[in-house]
Amino acid sequence: MDEAIRLEERYPAKYWHLLPDGRIQCDLCPRDCRLHDGQRGACFVRGRVNDAMVLTTYGRSSGFCVDPVEKKPLNHFYPGSRILSFGTAGCNLACKFCQNWDISKSRSFDKLADEATPEAIANSAKSLGCKSVAFTYNDPVIFTEYAMDVSDACHQQGIKTVAVTAGYIHEAPRREFFAKMDAANVDLKAFTEEFYVRQCGAHLPPVLDTLKYLCRETDVWVELTTLLIPGLNDSEDEIALMSDWIAKELGTHVPIHFTAFHPDYKMTDIPVTPPATLSRARKIAMKAGLLYVYTGNVHDREGDTTFCPGCGTALIERDWYDIDHYRLTADGHCPDCNTAIAGHFEAYTGAFGRQRIRVMPT
Repeated sequence: MDEAIRLEERYPAKYWHLLPDGRIQCDLCPRDCRLHDGQRGACFVRGRVNDAMVLTTYGRSSGFCVDPVEKKPLNHFYPGSRILSFGTAGCNLACKFCQNWDISKSRSFDKLADEATPEAIANSAKSLGCKSVAFTYNDPVIFTEYAMDVSDACHQQGIKTVAVTAGYIHEAPRREFFAKMDAANVDLKAFTEEFYVRQCGAHLPPVLDTLKYLCRETDVWVELTTLLIPGLNDSEDEIALMSDWIAKELGTHVPIHFTAFHPDYKMTDIPVTPPATLSRARKIAMKAGLLYVYTGNVHDREGDTTFCPGCGTALIERDWYDIDHYRLTADGHCPDCNTAIAGHFEAYTGAFGRQRIRVMPT
């Protein structure tokens, strides 16, 4: 038995089975980790104790913050609202460019200083005036049992839930996990298998399967994010292929955010993404028919603004996470031509703005 997995860290995990050779296989994600007693999976937070799998981060977080929902990023899910954000530790991908690497790559549980029950998180979100709760900072797939319980508690309070995820999950847990989510921002890291293998230690097809499932078979509101890294996933051909695939397989109404890379973690020798690269990607995606294409991590008013696909008028004008002007009707229509804008909207009462509030649920 691994003494590092203390009694308080042994929350029973789902999605595993015993192999004929005595090992346990984790069935949560396509890594299919096979474990002897005392071993942890590649995510580091799911491990084997005796003849069962446990989740070591249930009820423990690397921190809680109130953010603008645009920071997730979600531009079509109750714009201007505040969202309670939290994560745990670990990840089931191995991205060399991870920009939350101190949390997602953590192998030390001193990162998990904040403890909160699902009910405490839901109560705090309501008392803080949050429309929703986001599972973010690291991928909620790996703490799926905790995320699903938090979602149940939030829904009892009328609070929405959001998964910020890479979508690297098997079919059976995918159905259970996303049945609890109201929205998701899925990180489509690139559109080549080579990138996923070399830069993320993963594979592209399972992510595409998740996206098709979400957009075709669920009511989950979906937005995409692609971090453009100079020389690795920012070619015109790759962006065009990805945009065409999104339009055909997911729908032209699905928003995508092209965001700027900055050197971090194991990828410090590549420069920051030029704003011109983001603008070029936006034009390519719009040419492919995508209706809502955004740029991120840069000041770009045009790239941040939601335009009506019917008459072209600016409906939600943004500068980074700040909303300067808001013209949508309460039910999400253009006031000029009455075109319905894809997403979830309500009567606008003002934006939370570009701020972050550190909180501790009680």
